[in-house]
Amino acid sequence: QVQLVESGGGLVQAGGSLRLSCAASGRTSSIYNMGWFRQAPGKEREFVAALTLSGDSTYYADSVKGRFTISRDNAKKMVYLQMNSVKPEDTAVYYCAARRYYAGTVYRDGDYDYWGQGTQVTVSS
Repeated sequence: QVQLVESGGGLVQAGGSLRLSCAASGRTSSIYNMGWFRQAPGKEREFVAALTLSGDSTYYADSVKGRFTISRDNAKKMVYLQMNSVKPEDTAVYYCAARRYYAGTVYRDGDYDYWGQGTQVTVSS
C-alpha cells in the first residue's frame, strides 16, 4: 500500500552535518504522520523525530532537539531529516516510518504501519 525508501546515510565526522531523505510511493494519501527512528547495534529502536503531513506540527526526541530538523515536501512525496552537530552516539541505522492513524503519541514504533529498509549513519570522533 505504501513503500518508503531512505537514502543519504554515510560516514560523517563529529560536529558535521548529514541530510537523510525518504521517498514515499503508493497510497500516500492515507498517511497521517511520518517519522524517523534509529537503532544502534544491540539497542532498541528509538524515536528521533516526526511530523504531520497536514499542518505544521513537529516532534523531536530530547537527544536531538536543537540539532536535527524534520521537514517534508508533500508535492514530491519526500520527508527529510537534517542532522547537524552530529555526535558519535548518533551512530545507528535510521528508518523512515509512516502511519495512517492518530494514536495520541508519535513516539511508539508499534504505532507506525510502514517502514523503509534503513540507511546507516556512522559518526566518527
